[in-house]
Amino acid sequence: MANPGGGAVCNGTLHNHKTQPWLQSGNGTKNGIMKEAQQNGKPHFYENLIVESFEEAPLHVLVFTYMGYGIGTLFGYFRDFLRNWGIEKCNAAVEREEQKDFVPLYQDFENFYTRNLYMRIRDNWNRPICSAPGPHFDVVERVSDDYNWTFRFTGRIIKDVINMGSYNFLGLAVKYNESMKTIKDVLETYGSGVASTRHEMGTLDKHKELEDLMAKFLNVEAAMVFGMGFATNSMNIPALVGKGCLILSDELNHTSIVLGARLSGATIRPFKHNNIEDLEKLLREAIIYGQPRTRRAWKKILILVEGIYSMEGSIVNLPQIVALKKKYKAYLYMDEAHSIGALGPTGRGVREFFGMNPDDVDVYMGTFTKSFGSSGGYIAGKKELVDYLRVHSHSAVYATSMSPPIAEQIIRSLKLIMGLDGTTQGLQRIQQLAKNTKYFREKLKELGFIIYGNDKSPVVPVLLYMPSKVAAFARHMLERKIGVVVVGFPATPLAEARARFCISAAHTQEMLDTVLEALDEMGDLLHLKYSRHRKSARPVLNDEMSFELDD
Repeated sequence: MANPGGGAVCNGTLHNHKTQPWLQSGNGTKNGIMKEAQQNGKPHFYENLIVESFEEAPLHVLVFTYMGYGIGTLFGYFRDFLRNWGIEKCNAAVEREEQKDFVPLYQDFENFYTRNLYMRIRDNWNRPICSAPGPHFDVVERVSDDYNWTFRFTGRIIKDVINMGSYNFLGLAVKYNESMKTIKDVLETYGSGVASTRHEMGTLDKHKELEDLMAKFLNVEAAMVFGMGFATNSMNIPALVGKGCLILSDELNHTSIVLGARLSGATIRPFKHNNIEDLEKLLREAIIYGQPRTRRAWKKILILVEGIYSMEGSIVNLPQIVALKKKYKAYLYMDEAHSIGALGPTGRGVREFFGMNPDDVDVYMGTFTKSFGSSGGYIAGKKELVDYLRVHSHSAVYATSMSPPIAEQIIRSLKLIMGLDGTTQGLQRIQQLAKNTKYFREKLKELGFIIYGNDKSPVVPVLLYMPSKVAAFARHMLERKIGVVVVGFPATPLAEARARFCISAAHTQEMLDTVLEALDEMGDLLHLKYSRHRKSARPVLNDEMSFELDD
């Protein structure tokens, strides 16, 4: 798989695999994919971990949701009519009169949703923050005098807003303290930037130290780090597959994966989210029929998945996907942007969460922007894979190297998680995150909200459905000094708008209880308690003594 035009897959046999020893898939499974999940005498171990909820909304909720979009669309067309006739001022970008005969730069229909629906509730996004994204943060207040087309700052700062939106899973994204002295020392020694690519003068000893430590953390042969997490996917996938290769991609994969797959030139076939039967059907068809028209065997089949899906809060069904990829001799690329550091007894991600072998996944990808409180990304796996990407990855050849202080923050976080700093703080944070996640999810279910995802996932989507309630929910929560992220179309299906809560180890019990009390009130005010499986109308919140993490 190292070269895009590598060996071919035909009838379950990998050809030309001797030139790519790092991607041998091992022995296939017999008698179906569940054989892999039943090894070591633990037939039910994985089933207990894959407990996910995707409750459907009541019919009347979906009816009113589509009605809301329909009414909004009608008013949008009416307002566009008024704008075209000059009755209402048009604040959107339009073609100049002298360029009306040119190819249009702005497509009116494509911008219809942004112009007429999104703009009405735009104040709920891109809010400026003026503090570190810890458990509390400060928000710069802004208002609009023209229905969200422009904003002006009032000069007021909304202090101590509870942060329920940042991916600060382990609470390591905080303002400066004495534990960050090594970052300050690196800044004084190396400066703030590298001003070169990895291939030229941009490889520092700090990068080598970080890569060796990351490989040790993941228990793989080698790792390579990149300055941007998004580009880690979008620029490395094209280096691994190309024309004549087949990509099987989960339908809910992140945009960076989708972009990387499209840039590769490979044939892309999405499979239903976490649906093993659909994936196996596609794999079987790919083996039997080969490439379209020519019927030649695919040069390579690559399965693309995520560890935790950031919009659904679900966890990849890794054991069965690994069993499938071994059975059909495919390759597996797993994006652990949201799961590394947040899942597993020691924070080593989905692979550790399921207790699987490091060699079960061919390509490990992840980012340092969530659990590590930094930025950038990594690719890890066999040494042959990493050596190949060092030469062929566009992100390595053309992009500027990772900033030295950023690398040191990641090294510091890794040492904390691994216990190499001589403390158990990292383990405490991982355990506290799991405790907070369990508590918050259980209480939301008891309150009667529909939530998506795995019970162990720190990403907690709460379904809101109606666009008007999305805006009202975010505005009312900010009034209660709680910062939330709301998400709607096109990031989600049209009728599945939601609020996405991200749990952190830095959240105390009092903070979570404050948020839950506000959610209880908002659920009653906006009629958001759609679940038909609620346990009680108003459960008693946990009154245990809370504790802060030791410094």
